[in-house]
Amino acid sequence: MRIGILTGGGDCPGLNAVIRSVVRTAASHYGSEVIGFRDGWRGLLEDRTTPLDIAAVDGLLTRGGTTLGSARVAPELLDAGLPQMKGVLAAHGIDVLIPIGGEGTLTAAHLLSRAGVPVVGIPKTIDNDIGETDLTFGFDTAVSIATEMIDRLHTTAESHQRVLLVEVMGRHAGWIALHAGLASGAHLTLVPEEPFDVDEVCRLVSARFDRGDSHVIGVVAEGATPLPGTMALRDGGVDEYGHRRFTGVAQQLGEELERRTGKEVRTTVLGHVQRGGTPTSFDRVLATRFGLHATIAAHEGAYGQMVALRGTEIELVPLEKAVATLKTVSPARLAETGAFTG
Repeated sequence: MRIGILTGGGDCPGLNAVIRSVVRTAASHYGSEVIGFRDGWRGLLEDRTTPLDIAAVDGLLTRGGTTLGSARVAPELLDAGLPQMKGVLAAHGIDVLIPIGGEGTLTAAHLLSRAGVPVVGIPKTIDNDIGETDLTFGFDTAVSIATEMIDRLHTTAESHQRVLLVEVMGRHAGWIALHAGLASGAHLTLVPEEPFDVDEVCRLVSARFDRGDSHVIGVVAEGATPLPGTMALRDGGVDEYGHRRFTGVAQQLGEELERRTGKEVRTTVLGHVQRGGTPTSFDRVLATRFGLHATIAAHEGAYGQMVALRGTEIELVPLEKAVATLKTVSPARLAETGAFTG
């Protein structure tokens, strides 16, 4: 068998561990070949490949990023390029394609699957917002990095009696903010799932200082928004992929807090530092297991499926079901933070 593999969307700690796992499993267990497509779907559209063998993936387990590279491609180009992609796969004798990616990549994978291309998907997103899987690799690393950074900010905020707002990734889902906020003892956590009341945020900040506390740490997901009419938020429009361009909600909230409360506010945007560097041991193991089971599924003909973590086991779920809805933070999980707010 000849397997094609690509990594789409944003880079993520653990991607190289998946690539390594697929190659080692395919070669060692089945004697199969693996062909990598460079820069995601763009590489498949443009027929840019690289052979992958055990020697080529040696040392990838601990490396962040993706050795294959990644790039975003507009959905309409993927639709129009479907015949081209099928032709490239046929020309290379690819029996099954294993795309690794988030919502956009897996939606494209489902498109190919419906067109008759054998596909087994692997979920990847630090936001942890892919449905039908309990966790995605990269999330644990992102939360660990965010938690460490917030831990460090506690001491400087305390020293200067300041409010510090930390903006973390989370376009549609606030899982990173939720977990990093709880793990670091943040006093305030704002997520996209629940618009925040600026007056209530000001009240919480003022109340902490009024009772003699020295500082306030707030964790803000990049996709968080204020309740309508409570604070103007600059509109950045949308990019070529249909994603909303963020304009820095934490910075804008900080300016509003400073104006209303008179407290000194500083903002730290963690940005892409959450994506980079060495994956945690948890993410290395999860990524390796995903790669192993995706390769097994490919050889057993379980096409149109995505590997998923259910409890402690790796299972297969239909791609169609996996991309139907995003997995967002539930009201029950948000309610758990109530005792630690303020």
